[in-house]
Amino acid sequence: MRFLLIEDSPKLAKAVQERLQLDGHAVDHADTLEAASACIAVADYDLILLDIMLPDGDGRDFLEQHRQSEKRTPVIVITARSAVSDRVGLLDLGADDYITKPFDFSELEARCRAVLRRQGGVAASQKTIGAATLDSISGELRFDQTTITLRNRELRLLEVFFNAPGQVFSKSHLMDRLYSLSDEASENAIEVYVGRLRKRLEGSGLRIDTARGIGYRMIPE
Repeated sequence: MRFLLIEDSPKLAKAVQERLQLDGHAVDHADTLEAASACIAVADYDLILLDIMLPDGDGRDFLEQHRQSEKRTPVIVITARSAVSDRVGLLDLGADDYITKPFDFSELEARCRAVLRRQGGVAASQKTIGAATLDSISGELRFDQTTITLRNRELRLLEVFFNAPGQVFSKSHLMDRLYSLSDEASENAIEVYVGRLRKRLEGSGLRIDTARGIGYRMIPE
């Protein structure tokens, strides 16, 4: 998944980025609303984490404009305001969820997972195709009597395929899902991860095919 973190505190932003990257997510960071708008203009995001008080404006104005646009990216607001009226106001403006400072990183991760599940119309963290089940929380791929623990980027890449079985994804799209704007990576990295996933899927009844000149798709064997 690819996240946009809009936060002007360097210390907090670094901590959040590092924690979410450990989960295999790509995280772009913007410390102003202007920088955030520039990021949104060039990249698609699965989730936005939005601070309210920013150097060049109010995050609530950004949220309101975001909801008026055609983009439907879910937004979790990070706020120091704990009054019920403030939280209700944020939800009424279109926030999908909120978390108050200071917060525990495990709670932030859980809220991210919950919002992403709702966005995808999925109530559980597990997706099953045929005999294979992918558990996004445990990071496990299970089929028959086999349980495989996936590395973080393997998990995030396999999530893309499980969310849309049979759909062809270009290397550039997969790069966009796995890497942030500041990451130095080439499309060769996608080939490496696809190669690893093909080995992981052996015996699962699923395989990743190459659509020559286009990209990859996951289909039943």
